[in-house]
Amino acid sequence: MMEKKSESAAYAAAGVNINAGYEAVERMKKHIARTNTPGVYSDIGGFGGLFAPDLSGMKKPLLVSGTDGVGTKLRLAFLMDKHDTIGIDCVAMCVNDVICCGAKPLFFLDYIACGKNYPEVIEQIVSGVAEGCVQSGAALIGGETAEMPGFYPEDEYDLAGYCTGLVDAECMIDPQRVKEGDVIIALPSSGVHSNGFSLVRKVFDVDETDLHQTPSEWLHACGPDEDTPVMSGRTLGESATLLGDQPLGEVLLTPTKIYVRSIQALMEQVDVRGVSHITGGGFYENIPRAIPDGLCAFIDRKSVRILPVFDLIAAKADLSEKEMFSTFNCGVGMTVTVPQEQVDLALQILHRQGEKAYVIGKIGPADQAQKIVIG
Repeated sequence: MMEKKSESAAYAAAGVNINAGYEAVERMKKHIARTNTPGVYSDIGGFGGLFAPDLSGMKKPLLVSGTDGVGTKLRLAFLMDKHDTIGIDCVAMCVNDVICCGAKPLFFLDYIACGKNYPEVIEQIVSGVAEGCVQSGAALIGGETAEMPGFYPEDEYDLAGYCTGLVDAECMIDPQRVKEGDVIIALPSSGVHSNGFSLVRKVFDVDETDLHQTPSEWLHACGPDEDTPVMSGRTLGESATLLGDQPLGEVLLTPTKIYVRSIQALMEQVDVRGVSHITGGGFYENIPRAIPDGLCAFIDRKSVRILPVFDLIAAKADLSEKEMFSTFNCGVGMTVTVPQEQVDLALQILHRQGEKAYVIGKIGPADQAQKIVIG
């Protein structure tokens, strides 16, 4: 039995269980230990996380920071009572941004605010955070769990995170170096990732739908005609079948893919000139962020490999392709821009990293001040 470290009857009466907090910390320690890297300089439990970065060989080291949450995708985790992957999303949303300028993620901190501290649930959340840190090479050096009764419902929580990375200024990925004739390569996403879930929840009516049914069962029950042609060129029924027997809720909860190691491997041998993390705002907002003024990304629409889940979303909500590409990643989680002469090498490296990367477009002169054209 865990020894009680402190006690407050008044605080407990107000809904805060101090000892549940201690138990949650003990439960998460084994997960945090998985993320330790040589720079970790402190144990969990202090007032601040300490990290000693290795600056050897760097002429002008730059710290790069990223912070984000998971958004309303959390609602799916509540409804499915599945909390062990949502932490991966939290890490991914931060480290995938940091890697866009070529920075190596050093450390990560999380923040969990909950209506009631259920130590076993907190452990599941942190296990996902730790897994995301392992995938990205970042150390989980601290965090906070805040029990806030009366502010959050007892069975709900919010999750956010913060990452710091490091890059030498002369090695930084600088989109201003993108040139006409450069080629845009797509790195496939794992699914919806962590953006657009306010619309996703509405499309699938998640509070009323049985999320444990398969996509095909959902389609039979309430979807459009199975023979409806969809974005990918398949029929809607074919796309639902491709999603297999996994429950619909778990399909939507598929964690965001982390691209850190793939981009790091690419930078070692290829002149990476631009990287875009395709998040909220889809293609139209994110790809132009890695293109200088005067140039435009010309995306070959026919080359885009649409994932089946996006076919279901587009068909059920009757969304145009412009709306889909303005909201979701549609199957492309990240794009990288490289010189034409290095395309083959880039694809070889990415394939060795397990990425099913492919060419999606090219850089050309700006078309009427537009920075992206999909056609």
